[in-house]
Amino acid sequence: MIAQDTIVALATPSGSGAIAVIRLSGPDAIEIASTVFHSVVNKDIKTVKSHTIHLGNIVENNKIFDEVLISVFKGPNSYTGENVIEISCHGSTFIQQQIIQLLLRRGCRMANAGEFTLRAFLNGKLDLSQAEAVADLIASDNEASHQIAMQQMRGGFSGEIEKLREQLLNFASLIELELDFSEEDVEFADRTQFHELLNKIEKVLKSLIDSFAVGNVIKNGIPVAIVGEPNVGKSTLLNVLLNEERAIVSDIAGTTRDTVEDEIVLNGIGFRFIDTAGIRETKDVVESIGIKKTFEKIEQSQIIIYLVDSYEVINNTERLENTIKAVKELKEKFPNRPLIVLANKADKLGATEKETLLESIPEINLLSAKQNEGVEGLKEKILSFVNTGALKNNETIVTNTRHYDSLLKALEEIQKVKFGLQSNLPADLMAIDIRQALYYFGEITGQVTNDELLGNIFANFCIGK
Repeated sequence: MIAQDTIVALATPSGSGAIAVIRLSGPDAIEIASTVFHSVVNKDIKTVKSHTIHLGNIVENNKIFDEVLISVFKGPNSYTGENVIEISCHGSTFIQQQIIQLLLRRGCRMANAGEFTLRAFLNGKLDLSQAEAVADLIASDNEASHQIAMQQMRGGFSGEIEKLREQLLNFASLIELELDFSEEDVEFADRTQFHELLNKIEKVLKSLIDSFAVGNVIKNGIPVAIVGEPNVGKSTLLNVLLNEERAIVSDIAGTTRDTVEDEIVLNGIGFRFIDTAGIRETKDVVESIGIKKTFEKIEQSQIIIYLVDSYEVINNTERLENTIKAVKELKEKFPNRPLIVLANKADKLGATEKETLLESIPEINLLSAKQNEGVEGLKEKILSFVNTGALKNNETIVTNTRHYDSLLKALEEIQKVKFGLQSNLPADLMAIDIRQALYYFGEITGQVTNDELLGNIFANFCIGK
């Protein structure tokens, strides 16, 4: 499956910029580049050392396209494991296209999405989970997702999986050996040690599977729904949190008729705040659709902020009772979801009114979005709901759905082997489940793969990577 042709693509974002980088990879990358590059000191890049940079011009038929720097990386000591050339040219889109078209005429082929990293995987420079981490690293937009991607790209996750796979493989070999001597009724695999190993593998797999709940939301941003009755200040709160006029604010109830979303980063973790339509009885068809979407967003959120107008609540017995009822209903409907009850417009309350409100609803938090009071405390409270212990301890965190699925299947097979061991099942039956567990371990790192799987994974990469 390893391609023998030479590919080319723009490695930097498309469009004009100060510089652009054009990347070539393949057996003829250096040879092709040498036909269009003229060094200012007459160096032949076919004979220069690897990992060196050279100044010169890209030329065709005495026509100079641009003055460039060429970086030479000779295989197998390169990102892809092949000969790699990187041309740093000026960032004009015209220059970029002219150089790429010239290289295509000289025998290169345009790279497919993720083809450079695919070649790195096929040439053994990265395993599959590391290759996927490259895409996550490119997509990371906060410190937490960046940290997880870096740890996985450096082999933290695959190293842990490979260690378990190797230990299981050693015992599998002994079990298979027993099958060859089945008529002599011998045991090469120590059953006590095997049981201890299975317990250890089960524990590690459960830990990795549990980490997915944290890893997935960190990778994609933790959704926080801001809900409440109309005109309590939800849009004002969103604008204050984002530090910009993102949502329309007015005194007219029902102004927000659709959900408004935006993301901010708190202590390196991305949070996706969702301003929803106010919940109330209405005959307005458009507003009703917005309210329906509000409930959908609550279902999808990881944290719920329930906002009330503190002045209205403290001065209206019916509103107070409705608020207490709404808080109770939210807790019952979403028992495992953190709920923050906020009393907005607290700047309108006196000390006695604040005290009364806190006595009526003990879990309530006072805030004034308009005066930016209590906002920092809200951010701290939101952060307190996120388990960052694994991040701080640099533990392995699973963020990839494919990995999660394979881990679940591997755990199922390990539990089958444990049951077989405890039930004294014949070695040949246990061997089937062991092989299946090894298969799922291999799926994660790419030791077991197929063209369709690779196509699906690398199709999500950007061109040039």
